[in-house]
Amino acid sequence: MALLVPLTGSHAALGLSMQQAAMLPQSGAPAETGMLRVFDTAGTPAGAAAAARLALKAKAGMLLGPLTAAEVPAVVQAAGGKVPVLAFSNDMALRNSGAFLFGITASQSAQAILRYARSRGVRTVLVIGDGGAWSIASVDAAKAMEAELGMTVRTVTVAPGTPLPAVGDAPDAVLVPGGGTTLLAAARALRDAGVQLLATFQGVDYRPEALAALEGAWIASPDPEAFEGFAGAYAARNGGRPGTIAALAYDAAGIARQLRAANSLNREGLLAESGFQCATGAVRFRTDGSCARSFAILLAGRDGYSKVAVSQGA
Repeated sequence: MALLVPLTGSHAALGLSMQQAAMLPQSGAPAETGMLRVFDTAGTPAGAAAAARLALKAKAGMLLGPLTAAEVPAVVQAAGGKVPVLAFSNDMALRNSGAFLFGITASQSAQAILRYARSRGVRTVLVIGDGGAWSIASVDAAKAMEAELGMTVRTVTVAPGTPLPAVGDAPDAVLVPGGGTTLLAAARALRDAGVQLLATFQGVDYRPEALAALEGAWIASPDPEAFEGFAGAYAARNGGRPGTIAALAYDAAGIARQLRAANSLNREGLLAESGFQCATGAVRFRTDGSCARSFAILLAGRDGYSKVAVSQGA
């Protein structure tokens, strides 16, 4: 097994956190244990291809990485179909590229929160986007679900830091993908409007002023209980708090170890119908390289967040 991450270049700090996360269960030198080895991609396609070739020369049975979408085709080409590639990208344009995509996507998160909202009686949703890639993908996912859920979706784009438009005919709920100033502005504007606020996992914010604003919001997020187990182990060994991408590296390494132990370190093993339990939520891979991912639905309160449901990946 080989982890391909940027240990030099502009993403080196992130790459180091991914390495530290993936190596948590491992003791001893990789060469001695026959387990995970780490190769530096430098965050470039050429570097990623070189790292993949070195990993294959070292007899890696699966490539975990690379990090960015731009590096994925180079790694797939270098792998030449000899071993599976489990990439950390969430770029759905890379479906059917030959890589399995493990990154958390806007579509996954938006679908999870909208399915939960519909189960609670929400029929009309206004999506307030900020024009960013995550926001655009969330809007597309919401519109694509209208017929499936029997839901009416309206959309509006607001540049970060600019005033929110008048809502008009009040929807049952407002979805603000991502986090930041747009989400908090919407939360404050909706405080007494009787409209349910919906958000994706970037909206989780533990600052007291954010918790006060977000009170009552429903948020689709990786399960905090599973994540905290990983985060505690990471902090005990490395110090600091890991991010979601580091958790993905930890989960990818866990999947590879599980498959190796079952002598299934191959494409068929990744496509097992049972899927995998991870710190970032249960996942199941599809033949086109995408994955279905489960999310916890959190209820925001002044003292933090409580899990009220689990949305199964689709």
